[in-house]
Amino acid sequence: MNLWQIVFRSLRQHLLSTLITAGSIALAGGLLIAVWVVKTQAQKTFTQINGGFDAVLGARSSPLQLVLNSIFHLETSPGNIEWQDYLDIKADPNVAFAAPISVGDNYRGYRLVGTLPEMFTQNEFAPGHKHSVDGKGRFFEAGYQEALVGSYVAQQLKLKVGDEFHPYHGLNFNEKEAHEESYTVVGILKPANTPADRVIWIPLEGLQNMSGHTEKASTEVSAVLLKFKSPIAGKLLQMKYDQQGTRLTLAWPIGTIMAQLLDKVSWFDRVLALVAYLVAIVAAASILASIYNSMNERRREIAILRALGATRGTIFLSVVLEAMSISALGMCIAFAVYAALMTTVAQIIRAQTGVVLDVFALHPVMILAPAGIIALSALAGIVPAFKAYCTDVATNLVPNS
Repeated sequence: MNLWQIVFRSLRQHLLSTLITAGSIALAGGLLIAVWVVKTQAQKTFTQINGGFDAVLGARSSPLQLVLNSIFHLETSPGNIEWQDYLDIKADPNVAFAAPISVGDNYRGYRLVGTLPEMFTQNEFAPGHKHSVDGKGRFFEAGYQEALVGSYVAQQLKLKVGDEFHPYHGLNFNEKEAHEESYTVVGILKPANTPADRVIWIPLEGLQNMSGHTEKASTEVSAVLLKFKSPIAGKLLQMKYDQQGTRLTLAWPIGTIMAQLLDKVSWFDRVLALVAYLVAIVAAASILASIYNSMNERRREIAILRALGATRGTIFLSVVLEAMSISALGMCIAFAVYAALMTTVAQIIRAQTGVVLDVFALHPVMILAPAGIIALSALAGIVPAFKAYCTDVATNLVPNS
């Protein structure tokens, strides 16, 4: 009987404890991999998404609130700015492109954002990528009650080109607060895997002049999205609005602002990672306990193997390999646990932010975590292996009476 046959026979004889221990290893490994992949992907994705813009100009508030509201379509608007503010920043020689937006209404919980057609015809939401529409749809035209629907909204609400809908007042859906106006869907945006997928876009004046809004709303916008001509432009405009002015805020650079937010919640990642480490240690300890406690039952078996020619080293190594095999089995299952966890998390993040995480993207932790946990299990197997190594052949060959 060779070494692997000894290991396989032992695993089969103690199948229940093997599966239970492998299950705990799978949970630890899957959680650990998921925590690290979500952390790194979120850091990378959320700091890179900016809708193709460098900065946001809005009412005096925190830069983070402006970015979350204008780029990620989360949070509430900190207030409106005058139309003249948009015209002034648009005319600034440092600005290459400026897109005004207005928010404040929804359709069945999904935000309506008013903007100009140039947002889609002139702007790239990512280098080399412009928004486009599915099939025979088109972008809306200024001055008409038309709507351009993000891919995720269209999927969730089953909207298609030609459908009509009535917007609702406010950012929270309330059937009693429907507006009189109806909008016709003229296009469905192709998926961009950005927050734009969770938005219904309409002409700017349509949202400004919608029934139930104040007259002042027609002369204001919620924010202006800006693309600069050069990197130094951000510094110059930040000094003008943030340091010298008191009425407006320039949120720049967008990626840095989002990185600061992620840094503030990084403690949660560390807590989850700590939990995963503790589960891994407990799982390794369970391997030690499981194999160690079975040593009394295996004494005669080990003595017989020794009598048949197996060396002490072979016995020692077989126990260590058994511990590693249980861990390896658990880590194979861990990838299924990871896939389930990551798919669920990715769906939640997409539903809440529009940002799409790549569930099957390769990450170094997918190699490092299994290697680390298997090595830890090998260390845990040394104690019972040493006990097997010290088993007395002559004493244990005698049958139990």
